[in-house]
Amino acid sequence: MLNFIKGAIIGIALVIPGLSGSIFAVVVGLYDRLLDAVNHFRDDPKAHMRFLLPVGLGAVLGILLSTKAVLWITTSWPIPSYAFFVGLVIGIGPFIARKVRQVPFKWAYVGLVVLGFLAIYGLAKLGGTEPENMIALTKLNSLGDWGTMGFAGLFSVSLMAIPGISGSVMLMVIDQYGTIYNAVGEIGTAARLLLSGKTAEAGVALQSVALLVPFMIGAIIGLILIAKLMGYLLAHFEAQVYYAVIGIVIAAIVILIETGMVPYWQATSGLLDIGLAIVSVVIGVLATLFLDKPDAK
Repeated sequence: MLNFIKGAIIGIALVIPGLSGSIFAVVVGLYDRLLDAVNHFRDDPKAHMRFLLPVGLGAVLGILLSTKAVLWITTSWPIPSYAFFVGLVIGIGPFIARKVRQVPFKWAYVGLVVLGFLAIYGLAKLGGTEPENMIALTKLNSLGDWGTMGFAGLFSVSLMAIPGISGSVMLMVIDQYGTIYNAVGEIGTAARLLLSGKTAEAGVALQSVALLVPFMIGAIIGLILIAKLMGYLLAHFEAQVYYAVIGIVIAAIVILIETGMVPYWQATSGLLDIGLAIVSVVIGVLATLFLDKPDAK
């Protein structure tokens, strides 16, 4: 049950632009076990499936329940919600500090921080001005659409398996965030229409849901490929990886502030708005520190 709840937390993080599902998998103590289960699945399929199934189901539930809610909350209350997200990311700091202290500091590691920042901030800047609002595809019209969705899954999921990288931001980079999360949202719409007997309307919704099939195929391929790489890097260069993650986390904070707070910050914003933002950040930090407890043991 606990792994199911942790999976749901990871699923919610996957939906929020700028947050990293993989870094939250690290924080709740599941990242290493997930990599091991994926990399060595054939060694003991039953045992690994018993671990992966509740985590996967929890993540799916988290995504389904939070997709429309997160988009609605961030639209209705952008400053406090994004300030909360910033706090969630800042709260990862103590965990990363424990990781990088495993090796003596070298000034060369600062280059890894800079590289991590530039890589993620640069990728985020490649996206459109408001890609989360753009739905590029509503159904699979051609083999090319299958290829587009398959690449979106491979690109976003393989990169988000790297701690600190947001799969949502990666989808924004290739302008497919709106497409994918619209498809996810249509699952509930299709279910409601089927239950009410409106099969024709449900069929239209299911056309959007079908976009997730090639996306998931690409995602599975990407996850398998990157899991091998990350397993090797964390086994041999864990501290160095987390120096790069420092830069990635800083980039995530800057992206969240730029995209979710700055556009809505009015010149007339007063002490109440500032106070609300600060409180939201603090709550976010405390939430992540609470989630960090299992890994700290």
